[in-house]
Amino acid sequence: MKRMAKTILGVDIGYDSLKLALVNGKTVRKTAVVPMPKNLIREGRVVSIETMGELIRKTMREHGIRGSLAAIALPNETVFIRSVTMPLMTIDQLNYNLPFEFRDYITDELKDYYYDYAVVSTSEGTKEENASDENSEGGESGGAIMELMAVAAPKSLIAESKETLHRAGLKMVKAAPAVCAYQSLIRAAEKKDAENPQEYCILDLGYQSIRMYMFREDRHMVTRVLEIGMSSLDQVIAEAYSVDVHLAHTYLISNYEDCQSKEYCMNAYGNMTVELMRALNFYRFSNPDSRLEDIWICGGGACIKPLRQTIAETLDMRIHSAGELIPGGAAVENDYALLQAIGITMD
Repeated sequence: MKRMAKTILGVDIGYDSLKLALVNGKTVRKTAVVPMPKNLIREGRVVSIETMGELIRKTMREHGIRGSLAAIALPNETVFIRSVTMPLMTIDQLNYNLPFEFRDYITDELKDYYYDYAVVSTSEGTKEENASDENSEGGESGGAIMELMAVAAPKSLIAESKETLHRAGLKMVKAAPAVCAYQSLIRAAEKKDAENPQEYCILDLGYQSIRMYMFREDRHMVTRVLEIGMSSLDQVIAEAYSVDVHLAHTYLISNYEDCQSKEYCMNAYGNMTVELMRALNFYRFSNPDSRLEDIWICGGGACIKPLRQTIAETLDMRIHSAGELIPGGAAVENDYALLQAIGITMD
């Protein structure tokens, strides 16, 4: 008997907007994207659980979204993600050893974090790897090794996320970082179309920063973070019109007086793409066998046409819309904003 797919609400809480996607299996049923109240998010964390819970509940009601189970995308700033190679071991041995893989990254107590992993591959390993495995803790590998994508998330963050969803009338069934959401979308695309490229760059044009997620097939290679985001456009528009940045943001989104094509914005796009080119060149230098030629653009900045054009011309790569990675594609309204909310619901 075929198992019925669960209907899950994907939740992506960003600095600039709240994104919700009700997904049944790989079918997107309903979506919503609403502005985030100012100062409700600070350093990736929700300032008021009560306010955020009510915002989710209100958005669900106003957009006719009904559901009880939720998956939430964890903010990038608060989690650690590592590619780890370890001797093949039991689940108990892995649960014991995994926290120590983060001891050089986590400044807090290791016990204050939850740890999880996904097995990328297993192999017999090289002679050099096998020799080094002999001194590994819990090593019953017999020379076999496994490659993992490991994640560490603060227990306090998971508790806050669970309580936020609870106040919205939802039960949290999954919490994972953005890279896991993108990975799920790529896997689904790979199964659907064998002609997909071997490498992917998902370019998230966020409000606070720009992130370049590099994948080789569905394997996460690296994430490059550029400390320049769409908020920098608010600044130049605010200066041009002598208004505060909040009003400037509405000008940007509505393209008031075609401000997106003005010289001051075009200069800002140029600064962004120079940083993108540097990050891309460094990735190619670090991975000389890379044949990366395709970029999928998402995030709030993806709706700014002159910015997309500047990126395409500067990077000289094939530019794809986010909808190409989403089940239902361009039929999903605001597809550029919903990649994380949709992907986080998928296995």
